[in-house]
Amino acid sequence: MEKSLLTIIQRIEQRNIMVIGDIVADVYLEGKISRISREAPVLILEHSEERVVPGGAANVVHNTATLSGNVYAVGVVGQDYAGQELARILATKNAHTNGLLVDNGRPTITKTRVMAGGQATVRQQIVRIDKEKKEALGHEIEQSIKAYITAHISNMHGVVISDYGSHTVTPDIMRYVIQTCGDKNIPCIVDSRYNIMEYSGIEVVKQNESEAAAAVGYDIIDQATLLSAGKTILEKLDAKAILISRGPDGMTLFEKTGTVTHIPVTNKSEVYDVTGAGDTVVATMILALAAGASYKDAARLSNFAAGIVVKKPGTATTTPEELRQAIGEHFE
Repeated sequence: MEKSLLTIIQRIEQRNIMVIGDIVADVYLEGKISRISREAPVLILEHSEERVVPGGAANVVHNTATLSGNVYAVGVVGQDYAGQELARILATKNAHTNGLLVDNGRPTITKTRVMAGGQATVRQQIVRIDKEKKEALGHEIEQSIKAYITAHISNMHGVVISDYGSHTVTPDIMRYVIQTCGDKNIPCIVDSRYNIMEYSGIEVVKQNESEAAAAVGYDIIDQATLLSAGKTILEKLDAKAILISRGPDGMTLFEKTGTVTHIPVTNKSEVYDVTGAGDTVVATMILALAAGASYKDAARLSNFAAGIVVKKPGTATTTPEELRQAIGEHFE
């Protein structure tokens, strides 16, 4: 198995991948606690740094790029600093950002975390401020997104739909992408936080355990309920594979053939931060499928990728070299 996974890593380089979805800016405001305010019983932070990190579908783009994929980002940003900074960051990773369309009527989806801590104290999140327009996309911007997808999708080796529930993936865009990928035999994977049962006809589904439980309407508490949930989603969507990530219990892959594969975690003792690990799994999975890997090998490779990023703080990425190293160490 080691050899087959290493071969896949060689083949993923420069695969054309389109990532369609909710583009999110994760903003970190860093500060040092100086004193308590006279105006109210609150802490005063001395501002030291502000960072924008790709989140949501932008994190899938970021991961695909660092894994050496040739990635096309498709989504909506606002006419604001967060949107411009996301486009800049992704462009520095050689991602194609012409598909990040500016909608003057809505802000870039932004999750601002105020972080505080000193040299001798633990850095902690004090508050998170979310900025997002809840209304559906306007018809004009929806048609512009669809036009961009139409112009480029035939050249893709794989497509990701990253649906965080923020309306970028409209029913029309969803149906068009699933239909087109099916017709052109392009591997397509969806990761949808709230709406997975709408993705009928999709090839591959990625869910975490709680998302899968919400989709089927009952808790996943043991092996029996896990197997039931996986098979239910697989059958209802007429998908070819579903990958359910299960935190410290690894992943379980369900295939239309009836095969169920349990994949244990690669580094149980070293988990640091699971933020964004699901995006890494999706990016690795689609690149592997685009390179001709089986569902099983693609899932195993994505499991190694997740094992690397959970050791890193915040939304993180990995590289082909780190993957090779992790696989080499595992099979020593």
